[in-house]
Amino acid sequence: MAGRHEVPVDPAAGPVQRFAFELRELRAQANGITYRALAQRAGYSVTTLAQAAGGERLPTLPVALAYAEACGGDQAEWEARWKEAVEESAADDSRDDGRSLPPYRGLGRFETGDSGLFFGREQLTADLVELLRRRRFAAVFGPSGSGKSSLLRAGLIPVLRHAQEPDLRPAAIRILTPGERPARTHTSVSIPATPHDGSAGADTVLIVDQFEEVFTLCHDPAERARFIDLLLRARQPESRLRVLLAVRGDFYGRCAEHRDLADALRDANLLAGAMSRAELRAAVVKPAQTTGLTVERALTARLVEEVADAPGGLPLLSHALLETWRRRRGKTMTLAGYEAAGRLDGAIARTAEEVYGRFTEDQATAARRVLLRLIAPGDGTPDTRRPVDRAELPGTGRDDMARVVDALAGARLLTLDGDTVEMAHEALITAWPRLRGWIEDDRERLRVHRDLTEAAHAWEELGREEGALCRGAGSPPPRNTSVTHRAMT
Repeated sequence: MAGRHEVPVDPAAGPVQRFAFELRELRAQANGITYRALAQRAGYSVTTLAQAAGGERLPTLPVALAYAEACGGDQAEWEARWKEAVEESAADDSRDDGRSLPPYRGLGRFETGDSGLFFGREQLTADLVELLRRRRFAAVFGPSGSGKSSLLRAGLIPVLRHAQEPDLRPAAIRILTPGERPARTHTSVSIPATPHDGSAGADTVLIVDQFEEVFTLCHDPAERARFIDLLLRARQPESRLRVLLAVRGDFYGRCAEHRDLADALRDANLLAGAMSRAELRAAVVKPAQTTGLTVERALTARLVEEVADAPGGLPLLSHALLETWRRRRGKTMTLAGYEAAGRLDGAIARTAEEVYGRFTEDQATAARRVLLRLIAPGDGTPDTRRPVDRAELPGTGRDDMARVVDALAGARLLTLDGDTVEMAHEALITAWPRLRGWIEDDRERLRVHRDLTEAAHAWEELGREEGALCRGAGSPPPRNTSVTHRAMT
């Protein structure tokens, strides 16, 4: 008995039909095993296996591999065939809809203009608005990957700008990150803006994102204290300022090192916790709906189940959704596309390896040096990203460095802001095994480089006084700070 009757499928009609045809050929080579016997071997229902070779849609990878193995096929070969079919389908769809903009941001944060795509944090946004209404100085804490930067820009700022209550609508909104020299870089932060819309007496809202940089990038305690004191002036109503800090949760204890900061935050902080399942479903489905797409229910259920148990998993989710969108079938985002992208725990590494694999040998060397320069090694805390000027980036050649930076930025692994280069998210550090290995191999060198860079900056600011130069015994002073940089590349 040959089994159930199958409608003919044309392998030339497209990658999905070709894959189905190949599955049927494999079953024929297995002496035409019946679907009932195939189901017993594969562990899937007759209907599921028949649909896998139906030619209407690509099966999921586990189903395809189970089908192939039950027919005596090689698992590695059939996984490669399946991935090829997914990639070809994605390419066909992108040519049909090449002007579409992705509704997901990958590792990049949501910006203020992305508020129409930002879902799932409505309650947290409302809680944050209420906190700012009650306190002139406050903070939101949350683990890396909890979406704090997106919450501030795409959640809080649009609400404040369109607030109907006069006491809530700010005269201006400023957002900044501290950097290596926060007090010197942001000397005017305590000066309120002058309103031009008749909102006399309205406060200026100052949002300090990635506040942990005052500990990871600023290593001068006096500089750090001056910056914090500038911000704390907002506690006085006459300052006409309201300050909101966004702080990575593992730096909560460091905030207690400054007594006045600890006092100010004692009852004025909010925790950005994990999203509920309903919020996760909204974050998955609603951005797609705004652009006329649908998400397979099986994909939504799978993502919600996986992210619900992944602390700080929002950047992993967003990147996996972006890569699944690239592999969509027409107007549908599929579970097959998600699996082809590498799934939640592998999508970032897959993207990074694909980009890295296209580099020449010199470019690969430059990529390692560039990425390591963007790391601030942790000191009792996890490693963090470090924004740098393009001029500070090393490379085997300026052309190689430029191509590497552009390629990584094109894949949304780096972000470019003027002359500043930064990792799109710290999730790249933990999700890409190759990068983790580089960091561990060079950890001590990274710390030495950081110390030398800080010493060079201090020497420059002190007018290059020989007595202020940090150097080994008998070493002459360098002619300029670029010597310090070159010594570590």
